[in-house]
Amino acid sequence: MMCITFSKNANFIINVVSASTKRNYELLANKAAEIAHEIELGELDTGKGQNQIGTLQRPGGDAVGALKIIMSFDFVFILHLMEKIMKITDVLCQTLQKKSLDILNALDLVSTTKVLLGKLREDGWDPLLQEVQSFCLKHEIDIPDLNSRYVDVTKSRNKHDNTTTLHHYKADVFNVAIDQELVDLNDRFGVQNTELLTLCASLDPRHDSFDVSNICTLVEKNYPADFSSQERAHLESQLPHFQLDACNHPELKSSPSLADLTIGLFKTGKAATYSMVDRLLRLVITLPVSTATTERAFSAMQLVKTRLRNRMGDDFLRHYMVVYIGKEIAAKITSDEITNLFDTGGRTTEFKLIDM
Repeated sequence: MMCITFSKNANFIINVVSASTKRNYELLANKAAEIAHEIELGELDTGKGQNQIGTLQRPGGDAVGALKIIMSFDFVFILHLMEKIMKITDVLCQTLQKKSLDILNALDLVSTTKVLLGKLREDGWDPLLQEVQSFCLKHEIDIPDLNSRYVDVTKSRNKHDNTTTLHHYKADVFNVAIDQELVDLNDRFGVQNTELLTLCASLDPRHDSFDVSNICTLVEKNYPADFSSQERAHLESQLPHFQLDACNHPELKSSPSLADLTIGLFKTGKAATYSMVDRLLRLVITLPVSTATTERAFSAMQLVKTRLRNRMGDDFLRHYMVVYIGKEIAAKITSDEITNLFDTGGRTTEFKLIDM
């Protein structure tokens, strides 16, 4: 509930910041006074191009209300808390958004992120509170009495509720926010997903984690419909040969990832020799550890198939999306190549691009 309120306040403030200069006079005046005060104290350097306040565009929101929210202890506390949580989870988030995902590093980062969040929950309260109080003192923000009774202005008062302000911020905000992050990580990287990640890590024959028995056990457990008992026996017999071949073949041993190793098997013609290994690799590299690419595809679909293009057929949309998402590949195709392709397709009229 607290995070939802914070998000609403943050959106409100963003709308105000993007408002007209007239609507934002109070915010600008407050910022100018703060800069003047810090210059007077010697905390800011003066000079050309420094300490400028940019003009704010487009009207929207109430500057007085936004300033009141920004200058509240509640907003400052949650803002500092979110900063600490996001600093811990940022490395994992950035890794999961990469198109070429390093499974071993992703698996390690999940574990380290959980450990650091747990450490923040156990030892991070006092440093966070001191940091927030120091910030409030510096910017003249009122600090509530932490031992007083906490009153939630959004709810009706309960005479029997003796929750203190300290308990509210520590138990209901600090602990709950971190616990929610840990729950999300555990839900996304549950037992089955972790086992699949372990399978990915143990499939690379160039690492010590390569284990034939472990691979066969995980395949039997997670891919029962993709491998019959006879095919699993073939897989078990192919894996030792695959390990030696991948470590000695000049093209395979230089493959940086499992996806490149799968491509290498196809290029060298060894995909037919290790058919069961090739099938397993193809299943593993499509493992949806990260949904970032899928989310980008759906976001792109909303941009491509708009209300004005609602009659676009599925076939055309599919081809359009391939070009839109694979922009790096599409950028390598020149206009001359496109016109030549159309002209050689048995068309009765010549295809030309007209400069607009």
